[in-house]
Amino acid sequence: MTAVLGAVAVHRGDADIAVHVENVSKKFRLYKERNQSLKAAMMRGGRAKYDEFWALKDVSFDIPTGGTFGLIGQNGSGKSTLLKCMAKILRPDTGTISVNGKISALLELGAGFHQELSGRENVYLNGSILGLSRKQIDAKFDEIVDFAGLGEFIDTPVKNYSSGMYVRLGFSVAINVDPDVLLVDEVLAVGDESFQRKCDEKFSDMREAGKTIVVVSHSLATVRTMCDQAAWLEHGVVKDIGNPGMLIEKYVEDTHTERVSTEGGGSRWGAGNARVEQVEALDADGRPTLRLHLGAPATFRFHYVTDEPIRKPVLGFGLHRIDGAHATGVNSRETIVPDQIDGKGYVDFAIDKLPLVPGSYDVTVALVDESNLHTYDYRTKALRFDVGAGRPRDVEGVFAIDGTWSFG
Repeated sequence: MTAVLGAVAVHRGDADIAVHVENVSKKFRLYKERNQSLKAAMMRGGRAKYDEFWALKDVSFDIPTGGTFGLIGQNGSGKSTLLKCMAKILRPDTGTISVNGKISALLELGAGFHQELSGRENVYLNGSILGLSRKQIDAKFDEIVDFAGLGEFIDTPVKNYSSGMYVRLGFSVAINVDPDVLLVDEVLAVGDESFQRKCDEKFSDMREAGKTIVVVSHSLATVRTMCDQAAWLEHGVVKDIGNPGMLIEKYVEDTHTERVSTEGGGSRWGAGNARVEQVEALDADGRPTLRLHLGAPATFRFHYVTDEPIRKPVLGFGLHRIDGAHATGVNSRETIVPDQIDGKGYVDFAIDKLPLVPGSYDVTVALVDESNLHTYDYRTKALRFDVGAGRPRDVEGVFAIDGTWSFG
């Protein structure tokens, strides 16, 4: 579903605040039994039995202008409900939400599309719903279709679209409204790798232009790398707000009962039917080591075991300095996704010239499905290793850029 609102002044009058959420609560009725007939209604006195469920309870926070804000939490924690309240699709029972500027929201897959209409017709239909004139849509049409990558399918009825095609078209329309605040609820997870990169670039462009992005996602890696700040919701209550990396660590420690401690003092969680049992660093000769060298060949080896065949697995890992700074994160999705793995095996990630500046580093590893929505195993601090001096020598920061100097 896409939705757009006109500019609304933030109550606090602070241009640095894009969204101000103050004491917001929202309840729903959970019916135990409904009146299916007039006779049933008369026998029950005209009233169906229900319980009240508070999806949000006294939620308050501010989202800074120009930043990317994440909402994390387990299913039923109130994330999507809060996003719909921000978009004015739902009205809070108590409290207020004030927005500085125009909102565009991409919340539900295909909810804004008419199934019998073509992609072209739906662009015009959605564009008009979002407040664009036909002349404005004409001017943006080619850009919308190009971003969605649906040129050859744009005159095909959307009932024949895949879920990925739905998302690409809906997102492309939403961002071309030129919103001040963009709300995105998980749906981008069905996009392919190429579309994900285009979205990342678009998000970056929007942030540089001073736009604000609010993201709901179960992908903790996405929130960690994409967001400046995040809020953790639990049973409709804000449990914590802060730096995404630190917040995610707290969330994992608190909510995943299946975690176990690792030797490095990290944590572990996931479904558990596929696990990364050991992580090794290998030197240029393929020997396990805890000391690699800048500029030298290195390989990270991840030993896995499964209890059942696992279809289309993706292995990813991140490197952090011991002060917690995130150095990098990579995964196998773009290079190779096997049809399945079964039993024991290992995955290698080989590096011709290790670019890490001398210091100590921790490895975080994740084994997930191709959509990155289902986690089999996630381990923080699965391995700690040192990087010794090498070439180039006089470097600072996290990564060494090796090149050739010349004076003209």
